[in-house]
Amino acid sequence: MTAGRTCRPERRREPLSRERIVAAAVELLDTVGEGGLTFRALAERLSTGPGAIYWHVTGKAELLAAATDAVVTATLADGTGEGGDGGDPTPQDAIRALALGVFDAIDHHPWVGTQLARAPWQTPMMRVFEHTGRQVQALGVPEAARFTAASVLLNYVLGVAGQNAENARSAPPGTDRTEFVDAAASQWAELDPEEYAFTRSVAGQLRRHDDREEFLAGIDIILAGITAGRERAGS
Repeated sequence: MTAGRTCRPERRREPLSRERIVAAAVELLDTVGEGGLTFRALAERLSTGPGAIYWHVTGKAELLAAATDAVVTATLADGTGEGGDGGDPTPQDAIRALALGVFDAIDHHPWVGTQLARAPWQTPMMRVFEHTGRQVQALGVPEAARFTAASVLLNYVLGVAGQNAENARSAPPGTDRTEFVDAAASQWAELDPEEYAFTRSVAGQLRRHDDREEFLAGIDIILAGITAGRERAGS
């Protein structure tokens, strides 16, 4: 009998799919940003050729849209929060949870905010608008005011979340948030006292504030305005 080597069955690779491509694109975007997302880099990460990726995705624009939609869909799938007493969430609770979920998603994936701003009427943005609008409707806002109320909430969430993410990206490498904020607060405190009287007066608050708490405080101000408007309309 001739002795032969024992052949181990080759481990099968997970087949390439649109879902795998999009997941890899999200990881690449988180690591190197939009500028580093190329089909060559993506092919290397997936151990395949660029041509195989083009079979599933036609180009970078479609890939960015799909990656953004994946993050937004996962964020919305996390739920809309719990009620303050442990019961069913109120519309206010749901709006706060939704807003904070989007804020955190953009904080973790800064490119998402950029993509949402560039394509305001594509699917990812419309998903957020739809979820926001449903809670505005649940608040009892009159039909004529619902579009405005939902739009104000959406614009605030995306604007503040996007600015927060941009601040983090613009900080010098190796600088943590505390150092970055302290430097900004010191600059505010040194502004011209006549031209920037208010800004100088809140420089200390800038140094002490928490971004997420400040963000939610803004949501509460908007919700208070929506509630007041609803009550005036019903009187």
